[in-house]
Amino acid sequence: MPSIAGAGIRRLGFAALAAWTCHMRTAMHEPLALYIHWPFCAAKCPYCDFNSHVRDRVDQPAFAAALRAELAREAARADRRPLASIFFGGGTPSLMAPATAAALIEDATRLFDPLPDIEITLEANPTSVEREKLRDFRAAGVNRVSLGVQALDPSALGFLGRKHDAPEAIRALGFAREIFPRVSFDLIYARPGQAEDAWRAELRQALSLAADHLSLYQLTIEPGTQFATLHARGAFALPEGDEAARLYDATADEAARFGLARYEVSNYAQPGAESRHNLAYWRYGDYLGIGAGAHQRLTMPDGTLLAARRHRGPEEWLARVARDGHAVVEEEALTPRDRAREALLMGLRLAEGIDPARIEARSTLPFAETVDPRMLDALAEEGLLAWRGGRLVATDAGLLRLDALLPALLR
Repeated sequence: MPSIAGAGIRRLGFAALAAWTCHMRTAMHEPLALYIHWPFCAAKCPYCDFNSHVRDRVDQPAFAAALRAELAREAARADRRPLASIFFGGGTPSLMAPATAAALIEDATRLFDPLPDIEITLEANPTSVEREKLRDFRAAGVNRVSLGVQALDPSALGFLGRKHDAPEAIRALGFAREIFPRVSFDLIYARPGQAEDAWRAELRQALSLAADHLSLYQLTIEPGTQFATLHARGAFALPEGDEAARLYDATADEAARFGLARYEVSNYAQPGAESRHNLAYWRYGDYLGIGAGAHQRLTMPDGTLLAARRHRGPEEWLARVARDGHAVVEEEALTPRDRAREALLMGLRLAEGIDPARIEARSTLPFAETVDPRMLDALAEEGLLAWRGGRLVATDAGLLRLDALLPALLR
């Protein structure tokens, strides 16, 4: 009986030249995604390992000018490609001046060819100060907002270091729904002592308020954070193993009751309301990243896929842009195997899984050379991977074990 690996990949294996040609043709015509990083926050949350910084004062005009300079530089390198999405992330980008967002949106839609339904997302917190600026961001061109609610339980909000309370979050959600055609918000679960019944009740309350999209993240301990220090001291413990798995299953169950399906490990949406910007990452498309610490993947006219990273420190980033027109500190051409690995790492997070032909086109390697066929068979027998409609997908059980599954699968 043929193996699942053989059944799935025997029709593939393009010649290297054909794959390379396909890669160039596909990448240079696909729409880009643009990420803009605003690195400042009003306070540093104890669980956060993002590139975010607290400053008493920010020179808004200087940072706006530097972001526009980096955007112009990348646009010149990328040529005039279609633009599918713009995402203002952070940090807390709703702390930037709305005029800065307006200028960047105007630049981006002038330098590229925006799709008619371009998605423009802004991350915001539900504090009253930020809430009052939402209308100005909508006028600037933002058409989707993502609110960092994180919890609706008062004690949990305190534990997570949030600066808003639950009523404030609820008001912000209602306000956002009046202004923006698309609204998402984040919640964090698997908190210390969190019971399944309590999480289900909190999630039902959130789902009754929301949104066409929810990001529901399991709390993890990230190195270098305040929580990492406290956790190491034994100050608190998190749900693990079967307990964490039950919370994860409860999350999908409750979301489904409200018509939101899990389309990525931690993201749920009504049909058609998926984050187009994040799908560009997960489907391994090209994206530009400007601002302190931003990463990008950009295919050049000769087919080279360049990976770049910018300096993380806001002040040093600003100085480098003023001096050089950009703050790129690392840029390298990814090897075919690097590309295959990244595409697999990202794509298996999706409920739709991966199309092996897509992996081949982006990596220029036959799919059979990117995975271990024997391990693929073994993982399928364990019920962690499956072929569905010609795509390789992680099952529900596999999604819970992605961190262990992927290193074993990759050649």
